[in-house]
Amino acid sequence: MPKLTLPVRLALLVAGTTLPLILFAGGIVFHNYMQDRNDARQRVLDTVRSIRLTLDAEMQRMTGGIQVLALTDALTSGDFERFRPIAMGFLQQYGKDGTILVADREGHQLFSSATTDTANLPLRSNREITQRVFETRQPQYSDLFYGIVKKSLIVTVEVPVLRDGQVIYDISFSPPVGMFQNMLEKQLPSADWTLSLLDRQATVFARVPNPAATIGKKASPTVIDRMMSEPEATLSSTSLEGVPLLSSFTRSSLTGWIIGAGISEESLVAPLWRNLAITSLLGGIMLAIGLAFAVRMATTIARAETLHDLLIEELNHRVKNTLAILQAIAVQSFRSASRAEREKFEGRLGALAEAHNLLSKEKWQGSELEDVIGRVLKPYQLNNPERIRITGPKVALSPRLAVVLSMIVHEIATNAAKYGALSNDTGAVDLSWEFTQPDAAKKLPGRLRLVWRETGGPVVSAPIQRGFGSRLIERSARDQLGGEATVDFLPPGVVYTISCKLED
Repeated sequence: MPKLTLPVRLALLVAGTTLPLILFAGGIVFHNYMQDRNDARQRVLDTVRSIRLTLDAEMQRMTGGIQVLALTDALTSGDFERFRPIAMGFLQQYGKDGTILVADREGHQLFSSATTDTANLPLRSNREITQRVFETRQPQYSDLFYGIVKKSLIVTVEVPVLRDGQVIYDISFSPPVGMFQNMLEKQLPSADWTLSLLDRQATVFARVPNPAATIGKKASPTVIDRMMSEPEATLSSTSLEGVPLLSSFTRSSLTGWIIGAGISEESLVAPLWRNLAITSLLGGIMLAIGLAFAVRMATTIARAETLHDLLIEELNHRVKNTLAILQAIAVQSFRSASRAEREKFEGRLGALAEAHNLLSKEKWQGSELEDVIGRVLKPYQLNNPERIRITGPKVALSPRLAVVLSMIVHEIATNAAKYGALSNDTGAVDLSWEFTQPDAAKKLPGRLRLVWRETGGPVVSAPIQRGFGSRLIERSARDQLGGEATVDFLPPGVVYTISCKLED
């Protein structure tokens, strides 16, 4: 056997040490691709859930506003001329494209915010949903349909109008479809993504990209069967434009509407090929210059892996913080809860979302107590702001206090709207607060005392057993605020008292 020369032996040595490193680097690239793909699966699922929370919070707020309209004396008495300015005041927050209709059980339109000529109004074009409102006595959310008044594709929120315990009208609000489009555009992570809002029959009513070409169309055949049979899933699909996607969808338990999101498969595979090409190029260079460069390459890969792990840890830390808040709400909302209480969960998430919106606006530096309370009580002040009197000095809240107090005030206001002073036309609420300055010498923190006092509501009687909302208020004040919450059922009306420490 001929003796190998030194250059050959060195070449074999370089090849013997470098080729395994190239294979190892290729394995790392593929491993990272699979990890990135799994991360992308979770990302699209988190995205649709986030959009669902945002959508449900907005629809909850919208529904609450319409329910307040349904309680007005002008509407319940059938005085539509007196009701018109009230309805127009509600529409101002949605722009000129919003429309309010009032119809009877047969679908005859008795009122339209779009015209004063009520004598010539046509029958409702979706009388099935009007029948459901009269039968269920609950708010309903329509699928996409062609509106006769607007002469365009619309969705509606329908709320029963009650008089003496009976449904007398169906008040319908068709929000501007553009508001849903704006919502998706604000949530779009990048141009590689596709976001869609679909009704219960999987018909698109808002979409990014190509809304003009896709609104009114059914979802892609690759996902529509699963959308109709499952509440949530992650799968590979093809968009309406024929683009392969890694996608997720989830269904809102409030409206029944479907939220879909997908990221282009090409955007996931392209980094793999790019990284493999870079690895091959670097491998060729390493074969040319020897083992030293191979060692240096391995060191660079190790550093990149370390940085990758640090970034993932930071991402996990932030996600866990958010999930911890949601988990706390879920534990309090569903512990020993009845079916009716579980249905309130979306409303509580809506209050939490409003608090987060306020804190995001202030860049999570905290917020004023008056701003927090104002956001929670806004739906109840649309028509009769004088019924809720708010007084108190300026109090700066930490982000944690702002979130918890918004949930507590939301619960109290909900109880007042259902059973207390805000459930009739004569009741009123006086909400006031005071705070004690911190004493640095004695190391005593500042304290806040908030009092909700109702008058003019139905006859007050102490409940036989404490409800879920009362337990939520008490536990939030005690466990999360380090304070206490009391409720007194006095003859003039219910009085809630909340006290807690103020954080720096």
